[in-house]
Amino acid sequence: MSRTAAEPQLGQPADADIKAVENLKASCAKIRSELSKVIVGQEAVVEQVLIAILTRSHALLVGVPGLAKTLLVSTLSQTLHLSFKRIQFTPDLMPSDITGTEVIYQDPATNQREFRFLKGPIFANMILADEINRTPPKTQAAMLEAMQERKVTVGGNDFKLPDPFFVLATQNPIEQEGTYPLPEAQLDRFLFMILVDYPSRAEELQVMKMATGVVGEKPSAVLTEEEILHLQQVVLRMPVAEHVYAYGEKLVRVTRPKSIEALDFCRKWLTWGAGPRAGLNLIMAAKARAMLQGQFYVGCDEVAAVALPIFRHRIIPNFSAQSEGVTSDDITRKILEAVPKDEKLPA
Repeated sequence: MSRTAAEPQLGQPADADIKAVENLKASCAKIRSELSKVIVGQEAVVEQVLIAILTRSHALLVGVPGLAKTLLVSTLSQTLHLSFKRIQFTPDLMPSDITGTEVIYQDPATNQREFRFLKGPIFANMILADEINRTPPKTQAAMLEAMQERKVTVGGNDFKLPDPFFVLATQNPIEQEGTYPLPEAQLDRFLFMILVDYPSRAEELQVMKMATGVVGEKPSAVLTEEEILHLQQVVLRMPVAEHVYAYGEKLVRVTRPKSIEALDFCRKWLTWGAGPRAGLNLIMAAKARAMLQGQFYVGCDEVAAVALPIFRHRIIPNFSAQSEGVTSDDITRKILEAVPKDEKLPA
């Protein structure tokens, strides 16, 4: 079944939502143009970060030093009318350094003292958690709790974080001394694990010319806070056909090695498969990707396109896979080849 053939059964989207999708496609092109003033290449990374923003989610960027992970996030924040804070994670960072702390305040008029909460850097729309694996588990847990609950609890009082709220964390995969790797359960809270790779030859040459010459233009803001919140609601309203849900469900279930539905190579190479959150994220990310393409329908192609960064940190290769040099990405690609896209629900 083709994607377009299934769409009329889902009902017609509202004119306002169609207009929002059309505007988003133009805005996305403008954001890429603004980013190109500072960032060279990394189109796939930019797209995945934008998907995380549209789905009200968080993303983890993994790459060796010098690939402009931090610069990408800080530059992206300039293209959005959002407050931005960078938190540099270090071994001595405490939870209160992130969330904030209570201090004693003395009223100069009455001399009365009271506790007042001083908000930490996490109270911003966009947070860059730089080298998140360099801080101890206690501080990581405080950060990840705020990501999940979107609030901070201090002294028995809840303080709501601003909306929209995104955490874009970075991690260095090659230097493990003095680091505290995030457990799988905490990694699962990130929508995507985004691999930031080396630039191509032409891109590297362009980087050298840009970084060693006169400073160019600064990026201009494109989307406002209200527009982002509206687009997040449009993503939720986007219709999805039953066969697309079935395809996403199949992709997730075949990864579980102890399941009767598991593929043979998943039983051979995986210790654990993807959990239910992977299925939810597949559909949400596919919706957002479709919107970025300017379409108001979701097909199996969109689900397949976001499977790699979603499964990357959710399926756990076993010793057999590691000894053969098989990665989670290799397994995901084989899954995408093995599961047909046109599969329909049984009547």
